[in-house]
Amino acid sequence: MMIGHLRGSIHRLDVPEVHVDVGGVGYRVTVPLQTWDELKEGEPAMLWIFSYVREDRFDLYGFPDRSGRTLFEEFLKLDGIGPKMAMELCNVPRSLLLRAVTDEDFGILNNVKGVGKKTAEKLLVELKSLLEKKPDILGTSTEAGGAARAEFDKDAIATLSTLGYDTQTILRALKDLPTELDTTEQRVEAALRSL
Repeated sequence: MMIGHLRGSIHRLDVPEVHVDVGGVGYRVTVPLQTWDELKEGEPAMLWIFSYVREDRFDLYGFPDRSGRTLFEEFLKLDGIGPKMAMELCNVPRSLLLRAVTDEDFGILNNVKGVGKKTAEKLLVELKSLLEKKPDILGTSTEAGGAARAEFDKDAIATLSTLGYDTQTILRALKDLPTELDTTEQRVEAALRSL
């Protein structure tokens, strides 16, 4: 049984999971970090669902739009990428993924938890190929221009990553920083104070 989407009342569990209550039945769904942050407890919402079925498991992954689900599916098609890693990649803002492709900067992908240099280089090639087939899947280049904000400071992400923080935690900390911080050092210091 494949589930295409779920519409119902949201009950937030521990990050990154929610229950979607559909007619009294609660479906446990794993969602990207930003989606988890945006979903409100008890409010109705609709999530586009990817059903991951194996002999020993049946997991649901939810996204606020179809392109998010499509991106997740594309990541799963890559060798060595399972649902956990695909969700880590979906936690990276699409504008940052687009910037990685346009700048040919695999270092951005290398900062994702569990992604080594070789995998990052391979992912960059795959993302380029995906953009050729589906040009709007990561947004537009004008949206990527806004990726210069603090939350996308790749040097700050790299620094915090070497200190042992995971991608979700880093992006959340950087997203909440004041916009007047101009340097990577200021952003790292402020992020560390909030962690």
